[in-house]
Amino acid sequence: MRALSNRMANLLRAHGAARGDRIGILLPQAPETAFSHVAAYKNGCIAIPLFALFGAEALEYRLHDSGTRIVVTNAEGAAKLAGIRDKLPELKTVFTIDGPRPGTVDLHAALAGQSEDFTPVATRADDPAVIIYTSGTTGQPKGALHAHRVLPGHLPGVEMSHNLFPLDGDRIWTPADWAWIGGLLDVLLPAWHHGVAVVAHRFEKFTGEAAFQLLQDHGVRNCFLPPTALKMMRTVADPEKRWKLNLRSVASGGESLGAELLDWGRKTFGLTINEFYGQTECNMTVSSNHAVMPVQPGSIGRAAPGHRVEIVDDRGTLLPAGVQGNIAVHRPDPVMFLQYWNKPQATADKFAGDWLLTGDTGIKDEAGYIRFVGRDDDVITSAGYRIGPGEIEDNLLQHAAVKMAAVVGAPDAERTEIVVAIVVLNAGFSGDETMKRELQQHVKTRLAAHEYPREVYFVEELPMTTTGKVIRRQLRDMVTGWRGRQA
Repeated sequence: MRALSNRMANLLRAHGAARGDRIGILLPQAPETAFSHVAAYKNGCIAIPLFALFGAEALEYRLHDSGTRIVVTNAEGAAKLAGIRDKLPELKTVFTIDGPRPGTVDLHAALAGQSEDFTPVATRADDPAVIIYTSGTTGQPKGALHAHRVLPGHLPGVEMSHNLFPLDGDRIWTPADWAWIGGLLDVLLPAWHHGVAVVAHRFEKFTGEAAFQLLQDHGVRNCFLPPTALKMMRTVADPEKRWKLNLRSVASGGESLGAELLDWGRKTFGLTINEFYGQTECNMTVSSNHAVMPVQPGSIGRAAPGHRVEIVDDRGTLLPAGVQGNIAVHRPDPVMFLQYWNKPQATADKFAGDWLLTGDTGIKDEAGYIRFVGRDDDVITSAGYRIGPGEIEDNLLQHAAVKMAAVVGAPDAERTEIVVAIVVLNAGFSGDETMKRELQQHVKTRLAAHEYPREVYFVEELPMTTTGKVIRRQLRDMVTGWRGRQA
């Protein structure tokens, strides 16, 4: 990897890449993805990870917004770029990893003529290194610009969430694409920092069975499994009897897991899944670690070493323990983004004084454990209650008929909002009125009467971002449409 990344760094320089230039990496999990990142950082350039399944419109926006000069991709990516190349005046060179294509340079042929010696550009902690675009659940994506300090800043959270990673024999894998901060900075780069091997694989279609098979076949010891992946794996019957696993740690983040998934994880993996928390702009700041601290049901953990995470109001004033407010991170912090690329006002709006407001709400107890309640715009206000969707979703998942569930609020004249559940059923169950009443009663009796879904809708699949997060805004729009047709 040192030789390949040095060759790549020399090749980038030969094609005019200079300090601060943006280098797009439009590839799935692959060796070329990894050494292209390292080469960009050695050159003092700014890497732009791009999801391989992006369409032309998504690529055009990100490449144009960032002013990307060079893109490393494959034949599929090159075909998408060919249709938008004339709209990207700053894009000068496209390398393809699987042979020459019209208008591109054959990467491996070009690498063969480059030296394996390269002296990295001297970079400081706050020099820019990577732009990662947000998932774009609301509005156009924003490019979060991170500095070189972002990698060492991630290490404590990664080490916590993987039970004091690394230990001898560790080998890590995630289905999360390296184009996202979870795949790149929670797995690939921290593992390499510690000299731990990374299993690289991209399923054409992720299934629970395939994930269990990979964990067994490749002797994976540590994995980051997003909640959606865990929920899909949960639908597989008797995995502990069908596969021989050797896992030492399983970490998950992105949405709160809830008691049901944690219990399933203990039964299936023989360990407690460690939840962690962060976002593109300020990642891996909170983590649990069942090896060294008690597990608090419903908690996402405590602030990882090196980070100050508190609950504040909208003005950035600290709130006492037990009071719900904004989950916020104090600056300076090594994983905190420098700015949104070309968006100074959006950057300013992210802060209240020296507190970065994550946009999520939570509660912190006296022992420092943080409970995630939900996104600011996901919290449901009903009859004076503020209701987070996660707890209800977890409760619905405990019903034998439910494969996946999401909960949103819908306007109501009497209660301000009512709780609405959108449910994907397991095979063999029917989404009829009887099932609706059964699920409503399930929540009402097992969780709380004021939290039961007054409306239930059944769908084949939930709308999700490319990172596997439920798009609640889209769900709310769907509910509005369904209710309008019923009126």
